[in-house]
Amino acid sequence: MENNLRIALAQMCSADSHAPNIATMRALAAEATGQGADMLALPEVSGLMNANRAVSKTQVVVADEDPFIAACREEAAKQGIWVHSGSTPVLAPDGRFFNQSSLIDPGGDIRATYNKVHLFDVDVPGATFKESKAFAPGDAAVLADTPWGPMGLTICYDMRFPHLHRTLAEGGARVIFSPAAFTVPTGRAHWHVLLRSRAIETGAYVIAPAQAGHHADGRETYGHALAVDPWGKVIADLEDGAPKLNVVELDLTKVEKSRAQIPNLVNKRDVPLRRS
Repeated sequence: MENNLRIALAQMCSADSHAPNIATMRALAAEATGQGADMLALPEVSGLMNANRAVSKTQVVVADEDPFIAACREEAAKQGIWVHSGSTPVLAPDGRFFNQSSLIDPGGDIRATYNKVHLFDVDVPGATFKESKAFAPGDAAVLADTPWGPMGLTICYDMRFPHLHRTLAEGGARVIFSPAAFTVPTGRAHWHVLLRSRAIETGAYVIAPAQAGHHADGRETYGHALAVDPWGKVIADLEDGAPKLNVVELDLTKVEKSRAQIPNLVNKRDVPLRRS
């Protein structure tokens, strides 16, 4: 396995139609290549961010026909780099959408796809939101084999579920992607601590490209795209503003060193719950 990875951590303010997001992605890919990156990592809903379900139902198609995924494949081959698409909505068999990530190699081939497993459904006084009305959940954790070793795929709300990250780490993940479109209040309260925690407990690099700013569909996102090393140190924080990127160098030998120093993955014990 290769131990040095130059990854372009991206921040976007995605629009409510595909075309402007494709243009932004192409510009970021060219910039990443110009800075010598091996891989470009994009945020959640980088291909389409449209909360208007009546309109988005006319835009979203099956993955094989999705214009953003196709453009990412074209750009990966053109620039000769890996592209992690972040995510984009694609049509699921039941008529809802999948929130889907693709990891694409420099030949333009899709090496792995992941459908977001955990969906945000909440019903408390003053706030009712059911992501599952529009989106269908994925049914598997996904590892992608790359020249730098296995990489784990997650999306946004997944970061609140440590067991998913442990599953990826136990499968050998050296890098875990966590593309997101966090709201501002939850971002201020939880973003940094959640991502640092996932890195520390897995001994993996966590790469979290982010949406940032005021979007055409009325939403506002937190930004602060992060790269966190296996010891929990933030090695890149893009703060606010978009589009932009930062190329960070990952020394992947730190994964094995961190896991040797804190061997929680092998010290784990599964015990029954006892009530008294």
